[in-house]
Amino acid sequence: MVNQTGVPRARTQEGGHESTLITDKGSTSIDDGVVAKIAGLAAREVAGVHAMGGGSKALSTMRGMVGGDGRSPSQGVSVEVGERQSAVDLDLVVEYGTKIPDLAAAVRKNVINAVERMTGLEVTEVNIRVDDVHLPEQDKGAVQNDADQESRVR
Repeated sequence: MVNQTGVPRARTQEGGHESTLITDKGSTSIDDGVVAKIAGLAAREVAGVHAMGGGSKALSTMRGMVGGDGRSPSQGVSVEVGERQSAVDLDLVVEYGTKIPDLAAAVRKNVINAVERMTGLEVTEVNIRVDDVHLPEQDKGAVQNDADQESRVR
């Protein structure tokens, strides 16, 4: 099999929840989580994507209190990996004022390029669900709440 650049692509074979790339020199397994992480990082690179996953600010705040900021590179990403192909589903929170159709096109392009370049798997589809719109005032409120917390502690 030869891709668009004329470089031979490895044959692939299903391996449970992994995709196994088989060549004459050996095989390479790519776990679903790897594809999800690549897709999540590629989606976050696009201007206008505020966050990935559910849009609940309260839930994100609680995650931050429990430990860490609650953001995983694969948060808001689910993938299906087959023999030669993968499909990606993304949940996004977009910045207010961003043209969602343009953002979706840019995210699709970036995700497809990153996953195909890094894994050799063909991406058949990237489905995008916009969960929420991030408003600029939300950041100001969070800063104010942090200031209130600090003044109560001292």
